[in-house]
Amino acid sequence: MAIQFLPIIKALAPYIAQVATSAVPAFTSKSEAAAKVDPLLAKQIQELQAAAVQNAESIHVLAEKMQQAIQQIEAAAQVANKQVAAYKTMLFVSFGLSIAAVSTCIYILTR
Repeated sequence: MAIQFLPIIKALAPYIAQVATSAVPAFTSKSEAAAKVDPLLAKQIQELQAAAVQNAESIHVLAEKMQQAIQQIEAAAQVANKQVAAYKTMLFVSFGLSIAAVSTCIYILTR
């Protein structure tokens, strides 16, 4: 199931960081006139903006970590593919030697 989502995650990982960095300026305060209306409201807005900035930074870090994990998974997959190829080669060699041994035994028994 996770293998089906790997290409999608791999395609989206670089863009998550870009979205996070572009979303940070959208949450900054625009003017001081809005802050003079209600101090409690202004404080709440500032807290929400700080939380949004922290979340965007966290998403950026998470996207970088995810991209590193995907690269490590790809490297491990390449190593596994090389091992599978080596095992296939050993299998065919052993199969060929087995056929040669059985043929030799049959030849000796019928002689």
